[in-house]
Amino acid sequence: MLYHLFQYLQELDFPGIHLMNYLSFRSMLAAVFSLLISIFVGKKIILFLQKKQIGETIRDLGLEGQMQKKGTPTMGGIIIILSILVSVLLVCDLSNIYVQLLILTTVWCGALGFTDDYIKVFKHNKEGLSEKAKLLGQILLGFIIAITVCISKNISTDNLVTTIPFVKAHEFDYSWLSIFKGQLGTYCTWGIYMCLIIFVITACSNGTNLTDGMDGLAAGTSAIVGVVIGVFAWVGGNVLNADFLNIMYIPGSGEIAIFMSAFVGALIGFLWYNAFPAMVFMGDTGSLTIGGIIGVSAVLIRKELMLPILCGIFLVEAVSVIIQRNYFKYTRKKYGEGRRVFLMAPLHHHFQKKGIPEPRIVSRFWIVGIILGVSALALLKIR
Repeated sequence: MLYHLFQYLQELDFPGIHLMNYLSFRSMLAAVFSLLISIFVGKKIILFLQKKQIGETIRDLGLEGQMQKKGTPTMGGIIIILSILVSVLLVCDLSNIYVQLLILTTVWCGALGFTDDYIKVFKHNKEGLSEKAKLLGQILLGFIIAITVCISKNISTDNLVTTIPFVKAHEFDYSWLSIFKGQLGTYCTWGIYMCLIIFVITACSNGTNLTDGMDGLAAGTSAIVGVVIGVFAWVGGNVLNADFLNIMYIPGSGEIAIFMSAFVGALIGFLWYNAFPAMVFMGDTGSLTIGGIIGVSAVLIRKELMLPILCGIFLVEAVSVIIQRNYFKYTRKKYGEGRRVFLMAPLHHHFQKKGIPEPRIVSRFWIVGIILGVSALALLKIR
């Protein structure tokens, strides 16, 4: 809104009015706005959640300090969503297709997570929204994003070319996977692309959800990922930077950097209350939204194939759960009793079972996240 207002006022040539043309200035504004909203409005939301007794239901899993968290307000993801949306609506170019898709993602995943939390808290159903329903919602969002990227005239014509490390220009064309040529080959490429994008968005959303098991863990690691994606969007959206780094130039993607600034600011503000010992939990309202934003933004800046490196924390957490479940089922069928690879899954609970204090585990996961983020950025120059 402010962006479009300033665009209109530029005709009057007020001093400093042209600052809104700079991505750097608007990115700083987005980060500051979302940070302040998250801290000051977040406090009021937490008090409201406490007043309504919207607290976390804790299952006793034998983890140190676990039962002390009983009754801590949940659904705090509302703080993150509100902070992002208000900041983005103020400083982003709302006519930009990338911003529109990310706003859709935020609202869509937020509604999905809110429904899940609502069922848990108010319907007293610990299972929440069924896995099939959540998966269906994520798949539908992935389909909308993928089909928009494929057919929208407002998105770069290289929409089916993505980025991979270790090769010259870092480019990979999905059409290379198609066994057909001509128009049929185009449709086949679209199908391959859509399947992959749906998988990426679903995996990111669920991976973040699984990581949200300790105070500040999901918010901190996601903020690190958000910074890196913002840098990718920044350099990829500038023709000079893209040419200098010999990477893909994506017109208009600079607005994603502003969105990610708001994203990071909201998460840091949320950490003010979510760091150990947490005063509020984000719940599925927050974790599904965060994962969805990360997945969709990576798709839009053509970095989806670099997510296994950048989101290595989420990947390992998800894989640990998959390994644990499948091995337990396999051994129960073969030996009559289920056996475990980890003391507990997801992986952060394995370390907690070993007696490592929660704040130390979270800090170390953040450090690993920073290493992975720096590694992803370094791959821009490794060919």
